[in-house]
Amino acid sequence: MQITPLCPRAASEALEKLRQLRPLVHCLTNDVVQEITANVLLAAGASPAMVVAEEEAPYFAGIAGALLVNVGTPVPERLRSMQLSAQAAREHHVPWVLDPVAAGVIPWRDSEIRKLIALYPTVIRGNASEILALQGAGKGGKGVDSTDSSASAVNAAVELSRSTGSVVCVTGETDYATDGERILSVSGGNVMTTLVVGTGCSLSALTAAFCAAEKDPVTAAISACALAKRAAFIAGKHAKGPGSFHDEYLDALYAIEPQDFLGESL
Repeated sequence: MQITPLCPRAASEALEKLRQLRPLVHCLTNDVVQEITANVLLAAGASPAMVVAEEEAPYFAGIAGALLVNVGTPVPERLRSMQLSAQAAREHHVPWVLDPVAAGVIPWRDSEIRKLIALYPTVIRGNASEILALQGAGKGGKGVDSTDSSASAVNAAVELSRSTGSVVCVTGETDYATDGERILSVSGGNVMTTLVVGTGCSLSALTAAFCAAEKDPVTAAISACALAKRAAFIAGKHAKGPGSFHDEYLDALYAIEPQDFLGESL
């Protein structure tokens, strides 16, 4: 299957839609990354919310622009809230993104991830080891970190998309998004993103924001990746280390304009 680089105009238009809509993104995410997730959404032009109680989270999912479900620090109470929220999102036609953190590492976690996949996420966004494990083609990574290249997981992403009906986005040195028929890609970024906690998890939230604004989830997912990679590239030119990279990354997300993608190879 042919891999097509993301069209710069498509990325530009997707970001323009996001900035105009400023979607409300309901984030059920892990305890480690809540602050950077909220800040990434705000910097990019979306609005974050983190309503976690199962008594109100499903209701909130039904009125949000998009939902993020990230299983990084799962506990039974939070997982119930995630499942109910995913059901509510589906019932109200709200796009939702699943981040299957550390899939393939712990059997109990994998079983809970499978329950969420059965609720038809709009996009599954993970690293290569997670996507390979979900498709039964790998054994998971080093905890939450991938030990496989994103290129090695493209075929698994295609098959996972076909078997689940979800768009699958696998991220790494090059990012790929597929609906089982098309594959779009984007390259770039900066290796320092691997030294700042939450850059991957916040990318899943960013993907949800783009899904709220862009009707085509393949374009939405890969456009989120394009924005993140461009911001990381800019941040890397100014940062002295991971601490300053964190701040430069947020500033770049805020400063990038839709027209900045035009005329460039992605």
